[in-house]
Amino acid sequence: MVRQRVMITNPTGLHLRPAGIFCNMASSFKCKVTFEYDNTIANAKSVLSVLGACIKKGDEIELICEGEDEEEALKAMVAAVEDGLGE
Repeated sequence: MVRQRVMITNPTGLHLRPAGIFCNMASSFKCKVTFEYDNTIANAKSVLSVLGACIKKGDEIELICEGEDEEEALKAMVAAVEDGLGE
């Protein structure tokens, strides 16, 4: 299992479009991808879980990847979040 904290930088937080990009990227990996925010763990491969977390700009989440391609998944997910998820 690998984990890393990352700050949400896009101006509108994880609303529908960036949440979709976030989930699509997480779904492209075989490992389990979750994130922790506000003492809750959510499935990064589920748009409803991501939207339900109500993550805004400046919030910090901890990405957690567990499985065969966990290192690659974590690196890609952190890079996508730091690049603003398409915004």
